[in-house]
Amino acid sequence: MKIYEIGTGYTSIPAQMGAATEIVVEELTKAMLQQGVDVTILDVKDAHRLSCTLPIEEVYLPQIFSTGAVEKLGIVHKMKRVLYSVSLAFKLRSIIKVSSEHLYLHFHNQYNLFFFLKMTPRKLREKVTIGYTVHSHVWFGSWEDVKDTISHRYFQEVYCCQHADKVFVLNDIVAGMLTEHYNVNRDRICKVINGVNTDVYNAAHVDTKKLEEVREQYGLKDKHVVLQVGSVCDRKNQLGTLQLLLPIMKSDPRLIFVYVGGIIDTVYARQIWDYANDNHVGDRVIYLGEVLPGSGLNVVYTLADVCIMNSKSEAFALVIAESLSVPRPIFINLQILDSLPFLKERIGDGILPIDEQFSNYLQRVFNEEEYAQVLRQRGREFIEKEYSWKIVAEKYRIALWQKRN
Repeated sequence: MKIYEIGTGYTSIPAQMGAATEIVVEELTKAMLQQGVDVTILDVKDAHRLSCTLPIEEVYLPQIFSTGAVEKLGIVHKMKRVLYSVSLAFKLRSIIKVSSEHLYLHFHNQYNLFFFLKMTPRKLREKVTIGYTVHSHVWFGSWEDVKDTISHRYFQEVYCCQHADKVFVLNDIVAGMLTEHYNVNRDRICKVINGVNTDVYNAAHVDTKKLEEVREQYGLKDKHVVLQVGSVCDRKNQLGTLQLLLPIMKSDPRLIFVYVGGIIDTVYARQIWDYANDNHVGDRVIYLGEVLPGSGLNVVYTLADVCIMNSKSEAFALVIAESLSVPRPIFINLQILDSLPFLKERIGDGILPIDEQFSNYLQRVFNEEEYAQVLRQRGREFIEKEYSWKIVAEKYRIALWQKRN
């Protein structure tokens, strides 16, 4: 069984930024290799790729597009996505032509698969099984709220789902919309949740020297730290979190709100600071910038007493699994919990709802060590049993293999 995991072209693997899909490709590949699967990553050519031992075949792209600077430029970034996808299609066609075995292609980006489908003759496509994972957050919400956005901006993803042999989704909402509105056969849809590297995201393996340095630098010793991880933009809702925490911050001077992630919207980032300063808590709101995934981010998680996931829309955030793995309890808003019933059923296993009891739950985490310890232990056990990459990789592999057979 030969599998090609397809890098999206957004940034090279291993990711040098908080790029969730690239992390998924990397960790999924590592887990499959450990299980003895013949797997190779196809990824964008990058002269500045981080050193690694992963089996990677590069897809040509002019190096001007491989630099991190272009990620900030909308039109250039779109050009990069298209050029990479076209180059990828030619690369895959060459691989398929010379292969004497059936191949399994696992795509993670709508541009990549769309151009491959359009540029590859049907006869060649018969030699492969195509899997596509829907990572897009746009499917979150009611049909009436999202249908126009999907029609105008994600029509390529719809096409990909209609033509892939196996469609992997991260929550039940996507599955429902694909079957009800786009005639995707339910038998071709498989729900597989993203995993977490339980060795990397683990307080027992933290760099203690770095941990104490950061704690000292930001004056976090003996403080109550609430952490939010994610790109700084309206969708991730850091401002909403600060508004939620404000009454508690005013009554508890030890409460510190820490957030990390690349700034996507500078105006929104300014709004967070203005709100904090206008409400006289600016000295207790700390932005740590964008932290490299892995051991560096593990340090940040370990700093926290509790994490929070308060996004307005998500497919399935790696933050949830990472937090529980460290382990740190995580508060999740009801909108997200409603879209992920398998998590809602596990409230208490490190997961807490953002509801009318939020303040009480939070104070208990801060002030009742036995209660906090139970949450940490149950969260870690939950992740180890169900959402380590070893388990997730096995689900992906079996689903692809069953489709072929």
